Amino acid sequence: MAPAQQATYDFETGIYRPPSEGGSYSLLLRFTRNCPWNRCDFCAMYKTEKFELRPPEEIMADIDAVAALVRDLQEISRQRGQGGQVTREAAIELINRNPDLNQHHGFAMVFHWLLSGGKTAFIQDANSLIMPTDRMVTVLRHLRTTFPSINRVTTYARSKTIAGKKHEELTAIREAGLDRLHVGLESGDDTVLKRVKKGVTADGHIKGGRKAMAAGFQLSEYWMPGLGGRDRWEAHAQETARVLNAINPHYIRSRPFRPLPGTPMAEAAQQGDFQILSPHEELMELQRMVEALEITSRVCFDHAGNYWTDRRGDLLFTHSYEGYQFPDEKPKVLARIQEGLTADNQTPRFLRL
Repeated sequence: MAPAQQATYDFETGIYRPPSEGGSYSLLLRFTRNCPWNRCDFCAMYKTEKFELRPPEEIMADIDAVAALVRDLQEISRQRGQGGQVTREAAIELINRNPDLNQHHGFAMVFHWLLSGGKTAFIQDANSLIMPTDRMVTVLRHLRTTFPSINRVTTYARSKTIAGKKHEELTAIREAGLDRLHVGLESGDDTVLKRVKKGVTADGHIKGGRKAMAAGFQLSEYWMPGLGGRDRWEAHAQETARVLNAINPHYIRSRPFRPLPGTPMAEAAQQGDFQILSPHEELMELQRMVEALEITSRVCFDHAGNYWTDRRGDLLFTHSYEGYQFPDEKPKVLARIQEGLTADNQTPRFLRL
């Protein structure tokens, strides 16, 4: 059957996702809108938006709309003698039949997702695990049934939300098709967590992380070098390592702190109430944290914010999403940090306040 003329493909997709769930490779589906906490002083995301739980029927309609778009692209491909493989020519022809697709910000995302094999999906927005468990299970099953090519589904989650779920709920969500959780740890120091209004304690991070691991999720924990400033850098490093040791997640990802314009922490830095670490001081903090790690995680620097260089001007660390396997590669990471400490590291202009 030929694709419908002037069809509508009505589905939502948000903006934010981890680099490892890039829009070129993952199907981005919005289960919730914005962030239910939305109080962190370092964060500039979602600040003008209200959190909303989307009804399951609405989310499943989005999944069905994406499926219709995929079917029509494949049908055009078959008509063109391309065997159902999604091609640029098929996409152009579908746009010609449906000019509104030129304004559909999700069309390019779906097209590139298909080109990459259609294997991963990322559930948006900031903490979709807050959905009632039965609703999330229903929608996840629909997603997996509709797109059997998907082999990994991931989402952001808050430690406090994970900790508040029963083990049986987390297991049900995992078995329904959610594979990986991305959690913003930021720090393991209670003083820092309170100061930045993270809304969770170090013990809460440990409880949430351990429950995620026990339920069988792949777990990525993100920490922020520099978040403690000059007055808390040692406690920030040591306590963060302590919390991560207690969780032993699959991935530990570095996201160095930078004061984003318009945030309370940027204002505090401008007024001199928060002392930002220099690149050299950041590396000293990183060295202290890594030395204290006793984990079997992969330690990753998969973000442009990890900008430090060696004496030749090359990046200290790979930006690979898989990073370095600990404990085997811990000496290598420490050696690279030491190399960075002997180099003349400067904060890149695009990261300056």
